Amino acid sequence: MKIKVGTRGSKLALIQTNMVVEKLKSKLSNVSFEVIPIKTKGDIVKKPVEKIGGKGVFVSDIEKLLLNGEIDIAIHSMKDMPSKIPDGLYLTSVLKREDARDVFVGEKDFFSLESGAKVGTSSKRRMLQLSILRPDIEIVPIRGNVDTRLKRVGELDGIVLAAAGLKRLGLEKKITNYFSIEQVVPAPCQGILALEFTSKFLPLFEKVKDEIVDSDTEYVSKIERKVLSISGFDCNTPFGFYCEKNDDQLIFDIFKNEKRERLVVDKDRAYEVLGEIRWQ
Repeated sequence: MKIKVGTRGSKLALIQTNMVVEKLKSKLSNVSFEVIPIKTKGDIVKKPVEKIGGKGVFVSDIEKLLLNGEIDIAIHSMKDMPSKIPDGLYLTSVLKREDARDVFVGEKDFFSLESGAKVGTSSKRRMLQLSILRPDIEIVPIRGNVDTRLKRVGELDGIVLAAAGLKRLGLEKKITNYFSIEQVVPAPCQGILALEFTSKFLPLFEKVKDEIVDSDTEYVSKIERKVLSISGFDCNTPFGFYCEKNDDQLIFDIFKNEKRERLVVDKDRAYEVLGEIRWQ
């Protein structure tokens, strides 16, 4: 039996996909896997994401292939997933969450940059939080894969990226600063990998789910995706949310309306509290 695996074609996407595929192979020895790189609208059109359709531009083309039966499963970065997926598809987190923090890559420490320094990022969430930390620097919009952005260091005084991507690429040594969760609240589901599939793959998934799904990561991914659903926020909104599971309590770090907030809630009241928050 062969399973066709769809993914974006960037170096990072392929590494992340192979991480999941290798785990699946170890549990499904009688199944072969073919990785199929796919160019999505978000990869082809070199405009700001919010101007070409928002988060879905990195996944909708892959989802069409899933629904058409041209691929059997897809591996995504969970933070790229819209809050609602098409009918007929299943979505779960896979593997343990990687470091969710944002990081600075530059020749100097972020907090030691001279006034007027130029720092690149494509995210409105990062732009606003960085400008709060350092109102004296200039934020420059940049796009492209990780390698493309790293090449801008030197031309720019630095760039801001997700720690997870650099670590998975083996580029952790390039990190100059880690921003704490309190300093720069991450995007919902940052550092989490997603597996999306149709009912055709469901019997195989049931066989391996206990091995490939990290229970804590799946729990917080559901919370963070619920926030996307009830808030209505998308990539046009400078918004961050991070959930940390701590025994019977959850810690919510929220960035919205230019303010940071931290809530500690009982796990049993998590969804109730989310519904009580005034998101807009």
